[in-house]
Amino acid sequence: MATFLYRLGRLAFRRRGYVALMWLAVLAAVGLGALQAPSASDEEFSMPGIESQKAYDLMQERFPGAAADGATARVVFFAPDGQKVTATAGKKAIEEAVDALGDGSQVAGVADPFKARAVSKDGSTAYATVTYKVKSSEVTDASRTALEKAVDQARDAGLTVETGGSAMDSGGGPGGVAEIVGISVAAVVLLITFGSLAAAGLPLLTAILGVGVSMFTITILADAFGLSTSTGTLAMMLGLAVGIDYALFVVSRYREERAKGHAPEEAAGLAVGTAGSAVVFAGLTVVIALAGLTVVGIPMLTKMGLTAAGAVVVAVVVALTVVPALVGFWPNAVLSGAVRRQGRGGRLHRIRLLRVRLFRSRKPSRQSEGANRGTRWARFVLRRPIPVLLLGVVGLGALAIPMTQLELGMPGDEAKSTSTTERRAYDALAEGFGPGFNGPLTIVVDAKGADDAKAAVSTISERIADTKGVVSVATPHFNDAGDTAVFTATPSTSPTDEKTKTLVKTIRGERTAIASTSGASFEVTGTTALNIDIAAKVQAALVPYLITVVGLAVILLLVVFRSVLVPLKAALGFLLSVLAALGAVVLVFQQGHGAGVFGVEQTGPIMSLMPIFLVGIVFGLAMDYEVFLVSRMREAYVHGEPAEQAVVEGFRHSARVVVAAALIMIAVFAGFIGESDSMIKMIGFGMATAVLLDAFVVRMAIVPAVLALLGDRAWWLPKWLDRRLPRVDVEGEALIRRPFETMAGHPDPTPDEPVEARV
Repeated sequence: MATFLYRLGRLAFRRRGYVALMWLAVLAAVGLGALQAPSASDEEFSMPGIESQKAYDLMQERFPGAAADGATARVVFFAPDGQKVTATAGKKAIEEAVDALGDGSQVAGVADPFKARAVSKDGSTAYATVTYKVKSSEVTDASRTALEKAVDQARDAGLTVETGGSAMDSGGGPGGVAEIVGISVAAVVLLITFGSLAAAGLPLLTAILGVGVSMFTITILADAFGLSTSTGTLAMMLGLAVGIDYALFVVSRYREERAKGHAPEEAAGLAVGTAGSAVVFAGLTVVIALAGLTVVGIPMLTKMGLTAAGAVVVAVVVALTVVPALVGFWPNAVLSGAVRRQGRGGRLHRIRLLRVRLFRSRKPSRQSEGANRGTRWARFVLRRPIPVLLLGVVGLGALAIPMTQLELGMPGDEAKSTSTTERRAYDALAEGFGPGFNGPLTIVVDAKGADDAKAAVSTISERIADTKGVVSVATPHFNDAGDTAVFTATPSTSPTDEKTKTLVKTIRGERTAIASTSGASFEVTGTTALNIDIAAKVQAALVPYLITVVGLAVILLLVVFRSVLVPLKAALGFLLSVLAALGAVVLVFQQGHGAGVFGVEQTGPIMSLMPIFLVGIVFGLAMDYEVFLVSRMREAYVHGEPAEQAVVEGFRHSARVVVAAALIMIAVFAGFIGESDSMIKMIGFGMATAVLLDAFVVRMAIVPAVLALLGDRAWWLPKWLDRRLPRVDVEGEALIRRPFETMAGHPDPTPDEPVEARV
């Protein structure tokens, strides 16, 4: 592996013009293809294997053309204190607003609150439901403007009016702000790390190139594979993240090799041969984590995972080819000012370097050269491994405790800021009609096999109405064939209340007894039931997903590091950091501790997909840091350093790079905390916390402490396993044993000289 990548790096350096033109051609080709490709459709969310989805599919089958996925808007009217909407003036204003709401080509109909019995018992609140012919993503700005004008008309009449529903979702989001903040912070961190504008800009440039190729390719494939507009979100975020990280690692190694005296082409080859090997296997761990999302069984997640995995592959290839090619154009520009002033890199110095390396291959060195903050921290941990280990493990364990009370759900309008009209509409409906009104259960009755369909549906409706926790049941609505009916049941508790979850289980648990009495079966669906089912499925898939991803990664790291204990330590450290991050999310977003600091106005259950996202993304980044850091330790150990000194060497060379990469990722994710959307805020907080804990507690403290306690045993591998495992040479041992002329300052070849002349 190392030898192949070494040759690839030198080839890219020498043929830099061809490499640059090739990638520009690829970018142009996929860019033009994306411009001509059909626009991506909005993927219909589906969750195979759950009752809510089965009921929804039955509704689609038995009620064709019902536009079950059409957008809706709920306009809530409530009168001033002490007054009623049923008063003459209020009623007239509402009726005029209803007429105005019905105007528009996209509106299918409006339910008059006075005819639909949508007035609260005390007469203070009423609501009108606007149904659209199109999906929420297809509702035009003109339709929303018409809705707002009708609302303003009622407000001018003295009523308080708020709106909610799917039609109000304009498909907004971060809108690139978080990415811009992340790139800006990355530029500052890279500039501080390298002290060179060229070295800081190169990782950003190559990362943007990789993301561009990936996103254009996803756009081209969107129509053929049914990719939605949101599928590429994860690919863009991770492509940018790992693209910067991988290029950062290769550039850092190139600078290190140049500082040792290697000529530019030789340094580029060594950088790709050693750091590039770590990049390849770090990328493979990320790909495993993302491809493992297929285990969850959610088509949307599967597509997001596979497209993001493709973006990571592109980032790896860019780091291995474009980075050495760009370095070839400006071989000295990425170096620090001190190295450029020293003018090192001559033939005499390279001969001296060869003698030192040959000597080290025979006799281990006792002392690290060039101490820096990384070496000082490593020696601090090596002197006190037990206290550092205990402090790290106990701290993460304590932070993970709230995770035992994790409640999954899909926060809705109740989690939005009180400054939004959706949240105020939600609160008004809960106050006027009860907390369960915002999350009714939809009951789909299949009476195809019943002797008397109407009697069977009536029996089921009555039994469900008598269930404890059900406030009311609506009149059933039959299809044209008369063999299927739909009605709603309103719980007494809010959609995110645990009692509502219990109610759904109770109704489903009574299905067999009710079906035997009525002769018809039924299923429970609706937004509330769907969210409950999604949470249950994700929770059940989390453990198999962890086992699959961590198991495959352990096998991969076993091959990379040729050690049994190092991969196990890496996996256990990741589990500690991700559980602690989930605990922190529960602490803030579910229990409300410190919620005000992060702008969380309403606590509640954690988004159902959050644990899966957290595990998948953070696992990939954590293994990046593990490979980057420990590969240098392994390299030093294989080249003759004692176990403890190998840890110091690893920190001397990689600590600064890992810290810089982690700070960039934390900045990118933390940028999402400032968003108003609670789910985006939660994802940003969880990711930033997980990276912070994994990089600075696990990799920087627990890892060296464990390796210090294990000593040489850390690199133990049974002989029978050693014979069976493939050798990938990630530490670049084969590069040390190259011919003398390759190391000792063979003059750099001319651009036309074949690469084999130097390899």
